[in-house]
Amino acid sequence: MERMPLEIQTLYAELLERLTGLDAGRSIGHVPGSFVTKTIKGDTYYYFQYSDPGGIKRQVYIGRKDRFLDEVIKQYREGRQIFSEEEIGIHRLCSLLRAGGAMLTDPASARVLKALSDGGVFHLGGVLVGTHAFMVLGNLLGVRWRGGLLRTQDIDIAAEATVSIAIPDIRADIPGVLEGLKMGFLPIPQLDPRKPSTSFKVRGKGLRVDLITPLRGKRTQGPIGIPRLNAVAQPLPFLDFLITRPVRGAIIDGGGILVNIPDPTRMAFHKLIISGERVAIMHTKRAKDLRQGAQIFSILIEERPGDIQMVWEEIQLRGKGWVRRVKQGISGLSKIDSEAGKRIADFLSTTG
Repeated sequence: MERMPLEIQTLYAELLERLTGLDAGRSIGHVPGSFVTKTIKGDTYYYFQYSDPGGIKRQVYIGRKDRFLDEVIKQYREGRQIFSEEEIGIHRLCSLLRAGGAMLTDPASARVLKALSDGGVFHLGGVLVGTHAFMVLGNLLGVRWRGGLLRTQDIDIAAEATVSIAIPDIRADIPGVLEGLKMGFLPIPQLDPRKPSTSFKVRGKGLRVDLITPLRGKRTQGPIGIPRLNAVAQPLPFLDFLITRPVRGAIIDGGGILVNIPDPTRMAFHKLIISGERVAIMHTKRAKDLRQGAQIFSILIEERPGDIQMVWEEIQLRGKGWVRRVKQGISGLSKIDSEAGKRIADFLSTTG
Protein backbone atom coordinates (compact mmCIF):
# COMPACT_ATOMS: atom_id res chain seq x y z
CA MET A 1 0.00 0.00 0.00
CA GLU A 2 1.27 3.44 -0.92
CA ARG A 3 -0.08 6.86 -0.02
CA MET A 4 -1.04 9.06 -2.94
CA PRO A 5 0.35 12.61 -3.00
CA LEU A 6 -1.94 15.19 -1.45
CA GLU A 7 -2.36 16.84 -4.87
CA ILE A 8 -3.83 13.63 -6.32
CA GLN A 9 -6.15 13.19 -3.35
CA THR A 10 -7.37 16.76 -3.85
CA LEU A 11 -7.95 16.18 -7.56
CA TYR A 12 -9.95 13.04 -6.84
CA ALA A 13 -12.08 14.88 -4.29
CA GLU A 14 -12.77 17.55 -6.91
CA LEU A 15 -13.67 14.91 -9.50
CA LEU A 16 -16.13 13.28 -7.11
CA GLU A 17 -17.62 16.67 -6.23
CA ARG A 18 -18.08 17.58 -9.89
CA LEU A 19 -19.63 14.23 -10.80
CA THR A 20 -21.99 14.45 -7.82
CA GLY A 21 -23.00 18.01 -8.71
CA LEU A 22 -23.54 17.09 -12.33
CA ASP A 23 -25.65 14.12 -11.31
CA ALA A 24 -27.73 16.17 -8.87
CA GLY A 25 -28.31 18.92 -11.42
CA ARG A 26 -29.50 16.73 -14.25
CA SER A 27 -31.79 18.49 -16.72
CA ILE A 28 -33.03 17.95 -20.24
CA GLY A 29 -29.68 19.24 -21.46
CA HIS A 30 -27.88 16.29 -19.90
CA VAL A 31 -29.70 13.69 -21.97
CA PRO A 32 -27.25 12.33 -24.57
CA GLY A 33 -28.59 12.89 -28.08
CA SER A 34 -29.89 15.67 -30.27
CA PHE A 35 -33.10 17.01 -31.77
CA VAL A 36 -33.53 16.60 -35.50
CA THR A 37 -36.32 17.68 -37.82
CA LYS A 38 -38.09 15.86 -40.62
CA THR A 39 -40.35 17.40 -43.23
CA ILE A 40 -43.31 15.23 -44.11
CA LYS A 41 -45.94 16.45 -46.59
CA GLY A 42 -44.95 20.06 -46.04
CA ASP A 43 -45.02 19.92 -42.22
CA THR A 44 -41.92 19.88 -40.00
CA TYR A 45 -41.66 17.46 -37.08
CA TYR A 46 -39.18 17.13 -34.23
CA TYR A 47 -37.51 13.82 -33.37
CA PHE A 48 -35.01 13.11 -30.62
CA GLN A 49 -32.06 11.09 -31.94
CA TYR A 50 -29.77 9.16 -29.62
CA SER A 51 -27.53 6.10 -29.49
CA ASP A 52 -28.21 3.20 -27.13
CA PRO A 53 -25.32 1.63 -25.14
CA GLY A 54 -24.51 -0.58 -28.14
CA GLY A 55 -24.06 2.40 -30.45
CA ILE A 56 -27.28 1.82 -32.43
CA LYS A 57 -28.94 5.08 -33.46
CA ARG A 58 -32.60 5.46 -32.57
CA GLN A 59 -35.19 8.19 -33.00
CA VAL A 60 -38.19 9.09 -30.87
CA TYR A 61 -41.03 11.20 -32.25
CA ILE A 62 -41.54 14.44 -30.27
CA GLY A 63 -44.18 16.39 -32.15
CA ARG A 64 -44.94 18.94 -34.86
CA LYS A 65 -42.66 21.97 -34.83
CA ASP A 66 -44.21 24.96 -33.07
CA ARG A 67 -43.11 27.79 -30.80
CA PHE A 68 -43.56 25.71 -27.64
CA LEU A 69 -41.30 22.93 -28.86
CA ASP A 70 -38.87 25.53 -30.22
CA GLU A 71 -38.49 26.84 -26.67
CA VAL A 72 -37.87 23.32 -25.34
CA ILE A 73 -35.16 22.76 -27.93
CA LYS A 74 -33.59 26.11 -27.03
CA GLN A 75 -33.43 25.14 -23.35
CA TYR A 76 -31.97 21.78 -24.29
CA ARG A 77 -29.17 23.36 -26.33
CA GLU A 78 -28.35 25.82 -23.56
CA GLY A 79 -28.22 22.97 -21.06
CA ARG A 80 -26.03 20.95 -23.38
CA GLN A 81 -23.53 23.77 -23.56
CA ILE A 82 -23.20 23.89 -19.77
CA PHE A 83 -23.03 20.09 -19.61
CA SER A 84 -20.34 20.00 -22.31
CA GLU A 85 -18.19 22.48 -20.40
CA GLU A 86 -18.52 20.35 -17.25
CA GLU A 87 -17.56 17.21 -19.17
CA ILE A 88 -14.44 18.90 -20.51
CA GLY A 89 -13.43 19.78 -16.96
CA ILE A 90 -14.09 16.22 -15.77
CA HIS A 91 -12.01 14.72 -18.59
CA ARG A 92 -9.17 17.10 -17.71
CA LEU A 93 -9.30 16.03 -14.06
CA CYS A 94 -9.19 12.37 -15.09
CA SER A 95 -6.16 13.03 -17.29
CA LEU A 96 -4.36 14.65 -14.36
CA LEU A 97 -5.31 11.76 -12.09
CA ARG A 98 -4.00 9.20 -14.58
CA ALA A 99 -0.74 11.10 -14.90
CA GLY A 100 -0.49 11.32 -11.10
CA GLY A 101 -0.81 7.58 -10.58
CA ALA A 102 -4.43 7.17 -9.50
CA MET A 103 -5.79 3.64 -9.91
CA LEU A 104 -7.59 3.13 -13.21
CA THR A 105 -10.37 0.79 -14.22
CA ASP A 106 -9.65 -1.24 -17.35
CA PRO A 107 -11.42 0.09 -20.50
CA ALA A 108 -13.75 -2.90 -21.00
CA SER A 109 -15.00 -2.88 -17.40
CA ALA A 110 -15.34 0.92 -17.46
CA ARG A 111 -17.44 0.70 -20.62
CA VAL A 112 -19.82 -1.73 -18.92
CA LEU A 113 -20.04 0.37 -15.76
CA LYS A 114 -20.69 3.52 -17.79
CA ALA A 115 -23.57 1.79 -19.59
CA LEU A 116 -25.02 0.53 -16.30
CA SER A 117 -24.72 4.02 -14.82
CA ASP A 118 -26.37 5.63 -17.84
CA GLY A 119 -29.05 2.95 -17.60
CA GLY A 120 -30.02 4.10 -14.09
CA VAL A 121 -28.73 1.09 -12.13
CA PHE A 122 -26.97 3.15 -9.45
CA HIS A 123 -29.86 5.61 -9.23
CA LEU A 124 -32.05 2.63 -8.38
CA GLY A 125 -29.96 1.42 -5.47
CA GLY A 126 -27.35 -0.70 -7.25
CA VAL A 127 -24.02 -0.94 -5.42
CA LEU A 128 -20.71 -1.87 -7.01
CA VAL A 129 -19.00 -4.44 -4.79
CA GLY A 130 -16.01 -6.78 -5.11
CA THR A 131 -12.56 -5.91 -6.41
CA HIS A 132 -13.70 -3.03 -8.63
CA ALA A 133 -15.22 -1.38 -5.55
CA PHE A 134 -11.98 -2.06 -3.65
CA MET A 135 -10.09 -0.18 -6.38
CA VAL A 136 -12.48 2.79 -6.21
CA LEU A 137 -12.15 2.76 -2.43
CA GLY A 138 -8.38 3.08 -2.72
CA ASN A 139 -8.73 6.30 -4.71
CA LEU A 140 -11.34 7.51 -2.23
CA LEU A 141 -9.01 6.86 0.72
CA GLY A 142 -6.00 8.27 -1.11
CA VAL A 143 -3.92 5.08 -1.38
CA ARG A 144 -2.65 2.71 -4.07
CA TRP A 145 -3.24 -0.92 -3.17
CA ARG A 146 -0.38 -3.34 -3.67
CA GLY A 147 0.12 -7.10 -3.67
CA GLY A 148 -1.77 -8.23 -6.80
CA LEU A 149 -5.19 -7.59 -5.25
CA LEU A 150 -6.75 -5.93 -8.30
CA ARG A 151 -6.51 -8.60 -10.99
CA THR A 152 -10.09 -9.22 -12.08
CA GLN A 153 -12.62 -8.24 -14.68
CA ASP A 154 -15.55 -9.55 -12.64
CA ILE A 155 -18.11 -6.81 -12.11
CA ASP A 156 -20.30 -7.49 -9.08
CA ILE A 157 -23.52 -5.47 -8.72
CA ALA A 158 -25.49 -5.81 -5.49
CA ALA A 159 -29.00 -4.55 -4.84
CA GLU A 160 -31.83 -5.12 -2.41
CA ALA A 161 -34.76 -6.97 -3.94
CA THR A 162 -37.08 -4.22 -2.78
CA VAL A 163 -36.55 -0.70 -1.51
CA SER A 164 -38.46 0.95 1.32
CA ILE A 165 -37.71 4.55 0.32
CA ALA A 166 -39.22 6.57 -2.48
CA ILE A 167 -37.24 6.37 -5.73
CA PRO A 168 -37.90 7.97 -9.11
CA ASP A 169 -40.52 6.25 -11.23
CA ILE A 170 -37.93 4.78 -13.56
CA ARG A 171 -36.79 1.29 -14.44
CA ALA A 172 -33.48 -0.11 -15.51
CA ASP A 173 -32.84 -3.13 -17.71
CA ILE A 174 -29.51 -4.77 -16.91
CA PRO A 175 -29.81 -7.64 -19.43
CA GLY A 176 -30.89 -5.14 -22.09
CA VAL A 177 -27.96 -2.81 -21.33
CA LEU A 178 -25.45 -5.67 -21.57
CA GLU A 179 -26.95 -6.91 -24.83
CA GLY A 180 -26.97 -3.38 -26.23
CA LEU A 181 -23.24 -3.05 -25.65
CA LYS A 182 -22.62 -5.64 -28.41
CA MET A 183 -19.64 -6.98 -26.48
CA GLY A 184 -20.81 -10.58 -26.62
CA PHE A 185 -22.38 -10.93 -23.17
CA LEU A 186 -24.29 -14.18 -22.75
CA PRO A 187 -26.24 -15.40 -19.72
CA ILE A 188 -24.46 -18.15 -17.79
CA PRO A 189 -26.84 -21.10 -17.45
CA GLN A 190 -27.81 -22.19 -13.96
CA LEU A 191 -27.30 -25.80 -12.90
CA ASP A 192 -31.09 -25.93 -12.78
CA PRO A 193 -32.21 -24.83 -16.30
CA ARG A 194 -35.56 -23.73 -14.90
CA LYS A 195 -33.89 -20.92 -12.96
CA PRO A 196 -33.01 -17.61 -14.69
CA SER A 197 -29.40 -16.52 -14.96
CA THR A 198 -27.83 -14.18 -12.43
CA SER A 199 -24.53 -13.87 -14.32
CA PHE A 200 -23.45 -12.75 -17.78
CA LYS A 201 -20.09 -13.44 -19.41
CA VAL A 202 -18.27 -12.59 -22.61
CA ARG A 203 -17.33 -15.91 -24.19
CA GLY A 204 -13.59 -16.53 -24.28
CA LYS A 205 -12.78 -13.51 -22.10
CA GLY A 206 -12.58 -12.72 -18.41
CA LEU A 207 -15.26 -10.03 -18.52
CA ARG A 208 -18.23 -11.03 -16.40
CA VAL A 209 -21.15 -9.37 -14.58
CA ASP A 210 -22.65 -11.02 -11.48
CA LEU A 211 -25.86 -9.81 -9.85
CA ILE A 212 -26.26 -10.46 -6.13
CA THR A 213 -28.76 -9.57 -3.42
CA PRO A 214 -28.94 -10.07 0.38
CA LEU A 215 -30.06 -13.50 1.52
CA ARG A 216 -33.21 -13.49 3.61
CA GLY A 217 -34.10 -16.70 5.38
CA LYS A 218 -32.92 -20.12 4.21
CA ARG A 219 -29.46 -20.40 2.67
CA THR A 220 -30.73 -22.74 -0.06
CA GLN A 221 -32.88 -19.98 -1.53
CA GLY A 222 -32.71 -19.67 -5.33
CA PRO A 223 -32.37 -16.56 -7.53
CA ILE A 224 -34.50 -13.57 -6.50
CA GLY A 225 -36.14 -11.18 -8.93
CA ILE A 226 -35.37 -7.44 -8.80
CA PRO A 227 -38.16 -5.98 -10.96
CA ARG A 228 -36.85 -2.40 -11.02
CA LEU A 229 -33.64 -3.70 -12.66
CA ASN A 230 -35.43 -6.25 -14.86
CA ALA A 231 -33.03 -8.83 -13.48
CA VAL A 232 -32.64 -11.68 -11.03
CA ALA A 233 -29.83 -11.93 -8.49
CA GLN A 234 -28.14 -14.61 -6.44
CA PRO A 235 -28.86 -14.18 -2.71
CA LEU A 236 -25.78 -14.13 -0.46
CA PRO A 237 -25.48 -14.06 3.33
CA PHE A 238 -24.07 -10.98 5.11
CA LEU A 239 -24.58 -8.82 2.01
CA ASP A 240 -27.20 -6.66 3.72
CA PHE A 241 -24.51 -5.55 6.19
CA LEU A 242 -22.11 -4.66 3.36
CA ILE A 243 -24.46 -2.52 1.27
CA THR A 244 -26.14 -0.63 4.10
CA ARG A 245 -25.54 3.12 3.70
CA PRO A 246 -23.23 2.98 0.66
CA VAL A 247 -21.04 5.91 -0.33
CA ARG A 248 -20.30 7.50 -3.68
CA GLY A 249 -17.11 6.90 -5.56
CA ALA A 250 -15.73 7.68 -9.01
CA ILE A 251 -14.50 5.22 -11.61
CA ILE A 252 -11.55 6.68 -13.53
CA ASP A 253 -10.95 5.76 -17.15
CA GLY A 254 -11.09 8.22 -20.05
CA GLY A 255 -13.63 10.16 -18.02
CA GLY A 256 -15.34 9.74 -14.69
CA ILE A 257 -18.27 7.50 -13.74
CA LEU A 258 -20.22 8.04 -10.53
CA VAL A 259 -21.05 4.79 -8.73
CA ASN A 260 -22.21 3.57 -5.33
CA ILE A 261 -19.72 1.51 -3.34
CA PRO A 262 -19.83 0.06 0.18
CA ASP A 263 -18.81 2.13 3.18
CA PRO A 264 -15.08 1.39 3.72
CA THR A 265 -15.47 0.22 7.32
CA ARG A 266 -18.25 -2.17 6.40
CA MET A 267 -16.17 -3.50 3.53
CA ALA A 268 -13.21 -4.14 5.85
CA PHE A 269 -15.31 -6.11 8.34
CA HIS A 270 -17.19 -7.90 5.58
CA LYS A 271 -13.89 -9.20 4.17
CA LEU A 272 -13.11 -10.78 7.54
CA ILE A 273 -16.60 -12.24 7.89
CA ILE A 274 -16.90 -13.86 4.44
CA SER A 275 -13.36 -15.26 4.48
CA GLY A 276 -14.57 -18.01 6.78
CA GLU A 277 -17.49 -18.79 4.46
CA ARG A 278 -15.16 -19.78 1.61
CA VAL A 279 -14.85 -23.53 1.07
CA ALA A 280 -11.40 -25.11 1.23
CA ILE A 281 -10.85 -25.13 -2.55
CA MET A 282 -11.30 -21.33 -2.57
CA HIS A 283 -8.26 -20.67 -0.36
CA THR A 284 -6.86 -18.17 -2.89
CA LYS A 285 -10.02 -16.03 -2.73
CA ARG A 286 -10.02 -16.36 1.06
CA ALA A 287 -6.48 -15.00 1.24
CA LYS A 288 -7.42 -12.19 -1.14
CA ASP A 289 -10.40 -11.24 1.06
CA LEU A 290 -8.19 -11.14 4.13
CA ARG A 291 -5.43 -9.10 2.52
CA GLN A 292 -7.90 -6.59 1.12
CA GLY A 293 -9.60 -6.26 4.50
CA ALA A 294 -6.25 -5.81 6.25
CA GLN A 295 -5.20 -3.00 3.92
CA ILE A 296 -8.48 -1.14 4.45
CA PHE A 297 -8.18 -1.56 8.23
CA SER A 298 -4.63 -0.19 8.17
CA ILE A 299 -5.94 3.12 6.80
CA LEU A 300 -9.03 3.26 8.98
CA ILE A 301 -7.14 2.61 12.22
CA GLU A 302 -4.98 5.64 11.50
CA GLU A 303 -7.56 8.00 10.05
CA ARG A 304 -11.08 6.81 11.02
CA PRO A 305 -10.87 4.90 14.31
CA GLY A 306 -14.30 6.15 15.34
CA ASP A 307 -15.88 4.56 12.26
CA ILE A 308 -14.42 1.19 13.24
CA GLN A 309 -15.77 1.51 16.76
CA MET A 310 -19.30 2.33 15.56
CA VAL A 311 -19.49 -0.58 13.11
CA TRP A 312 -17.90 -2.99 15.62
CA GLU A 313 -20.59 -2.06 18.14
CA GLU A 314 -23.24 -2.77 15.48
CA ILE A 315 -21.70 -6.17 14.77
CA GLN A 316 -21.71 -7.04 18.48
CA LEU A 317 -25.42 -6.18 18.61
CA ARG A 318 -26.05 -8.54 15.69
CA GLY A 319 -25.06 -11.48 17.88
CA LYS A 320 -22.36 -13.91 18.90
CA GLY A 321 -22.26 -15.57 15.50
CA TRP A 322 -21.20 -12.32 13.84
CA VAL A 323 -18.55 -11.62 16.47
CA ARG A 324 -17.22 -15.17 16.15
CA ARG A 325 -16.87 -14.80 12.36
CA VAL A 326 -14.93 -11.55 12.72
CA LYS A 327 -12.55 -13.17 15.20
CA GLN A 328 -12.16 -16.20 12.94
CA GLY A 329 -11.30 -13.83 10.09
CA ILE A 330 -8.63 -12.13 12.21
CA SER A 331 -7.25 -15.55 13.15
CA GLY A 332 -7.07 -16.49 9.46
CA LEU A 333 -5.35 -13.22 8.65
CA SER A 334 -2.77 -13.79 11.41
CA LYS A 335 -1.67 -16.97 9.63
CA ILE A 336 -0.72 -15.04 6.47
CA ASP A 337 0.17 -11.66 8.04
CA SER A 338 0.72 -11.93 11.79
CA GLU A 339 1.47 -8.23 12.22
CA ALA A 340 -1.76 -7.09 10.50
CA GLY A 341 -3.84 -9.64 12.40
CA LYS A 342 -2.40 -8.57 15.75
CA ARG A 343 -2.91 -4.88 15.00
CA ILE A 344 -6.61 -5.35 14.19
CA ALA A 345 -7.19 -7.65 17.16
CA ASP A 346 -5.48 -5.23 19.56
CA PHE A 347 -7.48 -2.29 18.23
CA LEU A 348 -10.83 -4.09 18.54
CA SER A 349 -10.00 -5.23 22.06
CA THR A 350 -9.52 -1.62 23.15
CA THR A 351 -12.91 -0.60 21.74
CA GLY A 352 -14.86 -3.09 23.79
